[in-house]
Amino acid sequence: MSGQVAEFVKSAIAKDKVVIFSKTYCPYCTMAKEPFKKLNQEYACYELDKRNDGDEIQSVLGELTGARTVPRVFINGNFVGGGTDIKKMFDDGRLAKMLA
Repeated sequence: MSGQVAEFVKSAIAKDKVVIFSKTYCPYCTMAKEPFKKLNQEYACYELDKRNDGDEIQSVLGELTGARTVPRVFINGNFVGGGTDIKKMFDDGRLAKMLA
């Protein structure tokens, strides 16, 4: 996995505590963002449908995480899941612990 897009994805994930790769119209992406808002946790969000390289980014995320679907959520550089995963972790208290 190399090239400008792969480097962008790697540096984006490393730069912020919480990183969400999303699409503006995706209900699962909205579901992934809500718990962070409720916890007052800032996050970096990359809306792939607003970027010319969005499809390439999704391919890189597919290689990194095993799936191209969005959202792809990273905490402290680690992939933690998608929308339903984040909601479940918020509901059972694991998300707040991961952010502490």
